[in-house]
Amino acid sequence: MELEKEAPSLAVLVMGVSGCGKSSVGEGIAARNGMRFVEGDQLHPAANVEKMAKGIPLTDDDRLPWLDRIGVEIKAAQDASQGLVISCSALKRIYRERLRQAAGGRLAFVFLEGSRDLLLSRMQARQGHFMPASLLDSQLQTLEPPTGEAGVVTVTIDMALDDMVALACEELRGAAVNGGFHAG
Repeated sequence: MELEKEAPSLAVLVMGVSGCGKSSVGEGIAARNGMRFVEGDQLHPAANVEKMAKGIPLTDDDRLPWLDRIGVEIKAAQDASQGLVISCSALKRIYRERLRQAAGGRLAFVFLEGSRDLLLSRMQARQGHFMPASLLDSQLQTLEPPTGEAGVVTVTIDMALDDMVALACEELRGAAVNGGFHAG
């Protein structure tokens, strides 16, 4: 049973700090369910990308316009009754609430969590990404884990990518069946 067939307008936001695998897991969830994937980093204003590339952490003021662009993407997909998977760090609860409100409908979160050492090794191994490993600690300090929030499933990143995607899809199906993804 696929997510898309259960809830055609479901939006899934894959979240976590840099290096956790948001893009890879998001692409996998989208591919398995015939949903469109949007790389949230591509929605950052150029000034944000430049700031991060220089190793300067973003502030709330930097992130809010970016979150609003992500919210517009989610709402547009839902208005068109299309499923969507999007990647976004969504580090703070106020960011997730802003996205839930913008969605105006169903929004699920997949929180990817892992140890600092594993995250750091992944960030140091990747090439061509604007986010330097030096910003990992600031992201971890900013992160407010979504523990106890409705509509959130948590997947640890210490397994193979296919296993992470499969577990995320299984957890999303279970939560959707149990009504866990209604906005509110």
